[in-house]
Formats: sequence, C-alpha cells, structure tokens
Amino acid sequence: MSKATKHKRTAAPRAKLAAILESTHDAIIGSTPLGVINSWNPAATDLYGYAAEEVIGRNVDVLVAPERLEEEAEALRRIVEGGDPAEQYETTRVAKDGSVVAVSLTTAAIVDSANAVVGAVMVSHRRSESQRDRSNIDERKLAADADEALLEAHLQQTQRMEVLGRLAGGVAHDFNNLLAVILNYSAFVSEELTGAVESAPDWERRREGVQRDVEQIRRAAKRATDLTHQLLAFARREVVQPRVLHLNDAVTDVEQLLRRTLGEDMELVIKLPDQLWPILADPGQIEQVLVNLAINARDAMPGGGTLSIDTANVAVDAESVAGGSPARPGRYVRLRVSDTGTGMSAEVAAHAFEPFYSTKGDGAGTGLGLATVYGIVSQAEATIAIQSEPGAGTTFTMMLPVTDEAAASIEEPAPYERTPKGETVLVVEDEEALREVTERIFTRNGYRVITAANGPDAVALVARHEGEIHLLVTDVVMPKMLGKEVAERVRELRPDIEVLFMSGYALPVLASQGRLEPGVALVDKPFSEAALLAKAGQVLNGNFRGFENVRR
Repeated sequence: MSKATKHKRTAAPRAKLAAILESTHDAIIGSTPLGVINSWNPAATDLYGYAAEEVIGRNVDVLVAPERLEEEAEALRRIVEGGDPAEQYETTRVAKDGSVVAVSLTTAAIVDSANAVVGAVMVSHRRSESQRDRSNIDERKLAADADEALLEAHLQQTQRMEVLGRLAGGVAHDFNNLLAVILNYSAFVSEELTGAVESAPDWERRREGVQRDVEQIRRAAKRATDLTHQLLAFARREVVQPRVLHLNDAVTDVEQLLRRTLGEDMELVIKLPDQLWPILADPGQIEQVLVNLAINARDAMPGGGTLSIDTANVAVDAESVAGGSPARPGRYVRLRVSDTGTGMSAEVAAHAFEPFYSTKGDGAGTGLGLATVYGIVSQAEATIAIQSEPGAGTTFTMMLPVTDEAAASIEEPAPYERTPKGETVLVVEDEEALREVTERIFTRNGYRVITAANGPDAVALVARHEGEIHLLVTDVVMPKMLGKEVAERVRELRPDIEVLFMSGYALPVLASQGRLEPGVALVDKPFSEAALLAKAGQVLNGNFRGFENVRR
C-alpha cells in the first residue's frame, strides 16, 4: 500500500464497506496504536478461527508466535511512529486451534485529519503456491478496495472523534469562564446576606429563601464543573499532573467517597496487597475513574449488591497475551473493579465506551461516564477491558504500566494563608465578567490590580506602567495572543515578575502529551476565591519558579 493510498479519501458508503468486508477473502484486522484489536471481518474468522467477539479488545499478539513477538512489535512500532507508510512481508500467525498459518501480511497506519496515527490496519491472506501466484485481477482489486474502505471508515470515525474533542475543548473553555463568575458572585451575595442587618419583620424568612437560592446556584455550578471535566477527560484534553505513586494509596484516599456514592444498601469490598509496584499517574484521574465506575455499578445494582476493588502486580508474557490479555508483554499494576449487577450483553459491552451511549433511559445519565474512563485510561497509556454477562455482573480490568522513575517526596500543603503587602497584580482576561470578578477578588484582599482585555494591551500597559508589577495572572486561551506568549513578552520587560496561568482548557498551549510542564503554576477554572488567592500566594512566595519551563 502506498503512502498516497493511506491518505486518500473516498466516498465509500457504509453499505459498500460492509459488503467489501463481508465478501473479501483477505483477513482485515483493525487495531489501536498499542495493538488492541478493534475490528475483525469474517475472512479473519475463517483464517484464524476466532469469532470477532473472542478477539476484539485483545492484543494482536494473540495471533503471534512467542518467538516472533519482538519483531512483530517492532514492525507495528515503525508503522505507528511514522517511519514507514506501510509494511508488506511474509510471516506466520497462530490460529485459535494452535496451528501455524503462513500468511502474506500488509500493515499500514491509520491517520486522522491532523496526520496523527490513531491506529493500524492489517490485511493478510494464507500464503500458498496458488495464492503467491494468483493473478485474478478482480480479487486483487477487491482486496485493495477493502483496504481502502476500511481506512476510510476508521478515518471518518477518528475525524468525528477529533471534531467532538475540539468541541469539548471549546465548550469547556467558555463554560468555565461563566462558571467562575457564577461561583464567585454567589459567594459574594451569600457573604453579604450573612452579615446584613435588616429590621424588616420578615427579613429572616426572606433571607433563608435567598440563601437557599444561592446554594442552588453553587450546586448547579459544581455539577457543571464536573461535566466539563468529563468532556475534557473523554476527549483526552484534560491537563494531567502525573506523579510516581502507589495505586493502593490512591484507592484508599477515595474509599470514603466511594462508600457515599454507593449508599448504605451496597457493600464495598477492597483488597489491596502489599508491595505494589509504582506507577506514573495523576491521582485525581484515578479518583475520577473509580468514581465513574462506582456510579455505573450503583446503577447496575438497583436492589443492592457488592462492588469489589482489588489491585495486583502482573507480569504479562506471551502466554498471558495468548490467554486474552489486551496488554503487551511487560510489568503492570492491575486495577480490577467488579460488581454483582445486571451485567451487559456482548452487544452492549461492545458499545460501552462510546460517548453518549447509555442504557439508562432519558435523563438517567449523560452517556459520558465510561467514555470518560476510557479517555483517562488511554491518556495514561494503559488498557481497559470488560468482562460481563447478563445477570452475572461486570468486571472492568485496567492494566497500568509500571514506572522505573523514582518517587518524589510530596508533602500535601496545608490550607494556605497569606497576608498581602500591597503587591500589584496584572490580570489579563478576554472575558469581561471574569476579568472583573478576578480583579474584585484581588482588590478586596489587599492587592493593587491593573487589568487588560488581551495580550497586546497587556504588553503595552506593562511598557508604560511606572510602578512595580509583582504578579501576572493571565488566561491561557485568548484571541490575538495566547497566554504563553503574553507571559514571554511581559517577562522580557519585567524579568522578575511572577506568572500564574488560569484556564479550564490549557492543554493546547501549556502541556506536552497532556501533562503540565514541571514548575508551571496553573489555577483551574472555575476557581473559588480561596483557590485563586492560595495559588497566587504560593507563586509570590517563590514556591513555583517554573516560568522558564514554558519559554520557547
């Protein structure tokens, strides 16, 4: 397959694609970049003996003889890293019954609209004298059409996912601006009401009603905040701050929250063995995964039941892969979450991780819970698999890669308090309402504040300002000039200024592979007054000296 063929767009309709995949004599297998099988046609069943439901979710290594695992992994690595547009070679595969099958194999990358590799497609047929010399032009054309049609189907799917990802990012950015305003103005109103002195006879009754209304605002804002985090996690746009940790600690930290989530009529059983290997993960995302799975389990056990969580060290070898492990050979920490609920049919399980796919009925769920879990697991370069049958409960098994990095000593900071000394803060934010509420937070707490609506205005203001400016607080995603460039330009004029970024969608301009650069100070939107002041105080005290990390 040529590079041009790999990128070529066609208008193959769904019916044509289905007909090609059904009728071709070539086994066509799709996989993720990590080699997890996600599509399987009838010819693949004929060649290898596995039904689609037996292999989808497993690693392609299930078809590879142990002595060929290394070379096959290297071939896939070359494909997904862009070294070769396609590889064609003769090799052997292992069928379900253990027999060795000699095949001619073509492997090519699947790319999205941004030319990023999102998967691989493998087209193979049994190698024999007649097939090595086959000259049937129609059959060759059919195989080529099948290859092209499958690539097109994957491309369309990944493009839809990319569009949804961009949508999620844009919605989160704008929505978080509004939420920050709601959160802080509701706090101001609540504070004023609490301290007010009013002589009207019905004041107490009226004040209680207003307080209830304000609390509803705060609850709605909190729910909306959680939704934006779900969208970003699903779209793999969430900025993560991974660190070396022991998974048992992360599970223990969230245990009480899980018990509250499940309720009194459900039992939570946690088994955590000693001496677990370290992993590299964001503790907040581990919590999000467990909470989402707990909510999913609770809904599957309306009459009560048991949710079990256990961890273990697992060394995956060739035999494990052959037995169904979706992970490649290596060392992993396994996180397993099981419930005794209603279970899922094979058809439902096949769609479980799709966004907005829900069996709970209208209004009973967002359809993003398991999609969020899948996004987080994928961003962490881990794998997840489902085992479920109707009436027999569901088990989610995650395999998290072990890290060789040394664990850094991390002390959780105590609630931060700082007395301002009249420092000057420059706030750069294009959303007027959020700019005003940020200014008010700093001003009412003893800071001097100057503001700018965009990057060029901020740079001009700094150039003409005669006094000191101690702290730059800038939005990350803005028109005209991104926050990163604003910080660079301002730092050229004021080398000693401290920098604090604020954003609900910082990944495109601050992070590498979804990870926040070390030392960069970021306050998430929507932020509370306490969170903003604490982060600003930490930066001004020199606890974050990481601006050079975002200079390019």
